[in-house]
Amino acid sequence: MDKNRIEGSAKAAKGAVKEAAGKVAGKAGLQTEGKAEQAEGKAQKAVGGMKDAVRKA
Repeated sequence: MDKNRIEGSAKAAKGAVKEAAGKVAGKAGLQTEGKAEQAEGKAQKAVGGMKDAVRKA
């Protein structure tokens, strides 16, 4: 498993926590930051998945 997949999953999870905290606290900035971090994590995870696919081919 590529390290990008692991790091991407962790980043997406961290973003989800930030987004939830922003919703609870009523802080739109934290919510937006969490959503952006989730998107970044998902993209990084996808890159790792592609790297894994290339290795297996």
